[in-house]
Amino acid sequence: EVQLQASGGGLVQPGGSLSLSCAASGFNFRSYTMSWFRQAPGSGREWLSVMVSSGPTFAADSVKGRFTISRDNAKNMLYLQMNSLKPEDTAVYYCAKYRVNRCVGDACKNANNYDAWGQGTLVTVSS
Repeated sequence: EVQLQASGGGLVQPGGSLSLSCAASGFNFRSYTMSWFRQAPGSGREWLSVMVSSGPTFAADSVKGRFTISRDNAKNMLYLQMNSLKPEDTAVYYCAKYRVNRCVGDACKNANNYDAWGQGTLVTVSS
């Protein structure tokens, strides 16, 4: 059974940093593209960043330069380092597994192309 367990959320002040983790199991983690999404209250799910196996990474303009995705394939772990956090970053953050090994272009940003999701971890940015 494919399982994703996200953790690391919490309350942080504007300008602060937070690191999220996602523990994966039940599939060949190193072979699959993985992404982070978030969903703010009253909004749809927003794609943030993708990492293809041990290869390239891409990020949404809204978080580029502030958020960094990484993974440890030996530990089946996905990470999201978030710096310079803003109140508008407040949301529930999700890790997700792409439905096939690799994605291309805008397909990587489409939540419908992901077939497994973590339970979400809440990040609140507030003073």
